[in-house]
Amino acid sequence: MDRWTLLTYVHSLAGPVMMLLYPLYASIIAIESPSKVDDEQWLAYWILYSFLTLLEMLIQPILERMPIWYDMKLALVAWLVLPQFKGAAYIYDRFVREKIKKYGGLDRRQSSPNGRAKGVLKNKKKL
Repeated sequence: MDRWTLLTYVHSLAGPVMMLLYPLYASIIAIESPSKVDDEQWLAYWILYSFLTLLEMLIQPILERMPIWYDMKLALVAWLVLPQFKGAAYIYDRFVREKIKKYGGLDRRQSSPNGRAKGVLKNKKKL
């Protein structure tokens, strides 16, 4: 295998590992940890990653003409994912939360979508 083939193979694996495998692993660790801070980081990541994926689907014809798009997306996702930056929590706190509050979609007393009050899963060990 020549050097370029290996580089291409590593580059093609970097996306799924950075965008899906590592966040999946980190999300599982966050759910099992007693801290709520890491939960917020990973929930924010999945919200932003879902939004990015939907946006990508909508503007696919434009993105196909940008050969550097995949590299830009990989760099953005790395910033969102890596614990040194906590980009997902930053973007959520600075932009998404503000929009949700502005348009009336956020009530802290609200229960989670599964019908449980917030904090029930974290206190499951006490039950």
